[in-house]
Amino acid sequence: MAKPLVAAVAAPRRLIADKAYDAESFRNWLADRRIKAVIPSTASRTTPYPIDLKAYRRRNVIERLFCRLKNWRRIATRYDRLARNYVAALALAAIVTAWIV
Repeated sequence: MAKPLVAAVAAPRRLIADKAYDAESFRNWLADRRIKAVIPSTASRTTPYPIDLKAYRRRNVIERLFCRLKNWRRIATRYDRLARNYVAALALAAIVTAWIV
């Protein structure tokens, strides 16, 4: 599902992902579109790909944001039926978590 998701958005300069996305076909697909893959190699790979550690460390910020938002039950379970109400609750939760931290 990564290919359709990346294809649906504007072409990024780099794609930061975890080891689950370390597939040769996916890396080739990204290279064909001139997208730099910032994906650590799996342990089973004989020759690991080099990784931009500075860019990969930024992934941690996004992971922490999602973990903080999952603490809000309304966001994690998506009680709202309308997308606009869900986005409003998401914005409220993001503001409050940013305000507290």
